[in-house]
Amino acid sequence: MIFNSLPFSLFLPIVFILYWFIFNKSSKNQNILLLSASLFFYGWADWRFLFLVLLNALLNYLIAIGITNTQKEKIKKQLLWLGLLINLGVLGYFKYF
Repeated sequence: MIFNSLPFSLFLPIVFILYWFIFNKSSKNQNILLLSASLFFYGWADWRFLFLVLLNALLNYLIAIGITNTQKEKIKKQLLWLGLLINLGVLGYFKYF
C-alpha cells in the first residue's frame, strides 16, 4: 500500500476516525490502534518483514522500560546507546546489505 493508492485513501480516514472519535477517551486504546494500524500498513507492503518490525519494537520497549526503572545515570546512558546501536545496526544492515 503506497501513499497515493486507493487502499491508502480508504485506510487513512478509517484509522483517523477510529483514533479521534471512537477511541478518544483512552490513550492506551489509541496507542493500541496506532500500533495495529501501523503493523497492518507495513504488512500490506511485505508481510515477511513483520517479524523484524515486531522484534525491533519489542527490543525498544524493553530498553525503554529498563531506562525508566534504572536509577543510575551510567546504566541509563548505556541502555540508550544500546538502543541506538540496535536500531542503527538494523537500518544499516537492510540499507546496505
